[in-house]
Amino acid sequence: MFSPEGPSLRELAVQALSSVERGYDLLAPKFDHTPFRTPDSVLDAVTSSLARSGPYDDGLDLCCGTGAGVEVLAEVCRRSVVGVDFSGGMLEVARRRVGAGERRAGDSDAREPYGGWVRADARALPFTSAFDLVVSFGAFGHFLPRELPGLFAQVHSVLRPGGRFVFPVVAPPRPVSVAYWMLLGFDAVMRVRNAVWRPQFVMYYRAFRLGEVRRELARAGFEVELRPLPEFGRRGDGSPRVRMVVARRPDRAG
Repeated sequence: MFSPEGPSLRELAVQALSSVERGYDLLAPKFDHTPFRTPDSVLDAVTSSLARSGPYDDGLDLCCGTGAGVEVLAEVCRRSVVGVDFSGGMLEVARRRVGAGERRAGDSDAREPYGGWVRADARALPFTSAFDLVVSFGAFGHFLPRELPGLFAQVHSVLRPGGRFVFPVVAPPRPVSVAYWMLLGFDAVMRVRNAVWRPQFVMYYRAFRLGEVRRELARAGFEVELRPLPEFGRRGDGSPRVRMVVARRPDRAG
């Protein structure tokens, strides 16, 4: 994290004391040099799985950050891909890395897929039944559990009938592991920070629980399937280390 290309401790502290949007605007130029970016191994595994179930026509990367998920979509979508994020700084980096031009959600022609970037809140997406595939990587810690029903309803609304909402989920660390206590400590620090400091910075690693996520996806109208990503093997109890959640919007009746 603290390589010459990555953010310094001071920069991370300034980010953590900002709003989520402002924090990512500040972090954007160095985001790809942090552990917060989804590893290439996960991106490649999801790409391979989607390639076997595709192709798709139009794809959306939800909370696209610097565009890594857009590059996944470009491999499996035949017509267009769109990245949406509410951080202008992250979108600017994505635009330079991947290409095309950013449009704000208020633009009159930003409601249709065009192969570019849209600045918008994932909880208020400016599209209607425009996509066959929506992906998201590493963004759900920024949503509180009570926000999941609205978020999933938004994704459901932008998918065409038969479309899929796909994202990877890493198995949580065991309570006996160091990683478990590190994540628990991080979430505790963030809760204290948000209790005493404004604006809030919502980022909780342990708030996105698979059982609750499956229930909320089903309530939003999705048919939910879990696919192991075999590239990452299995844990000692035989469960997959990494799964891919595939939530399908059912076809129209008849």
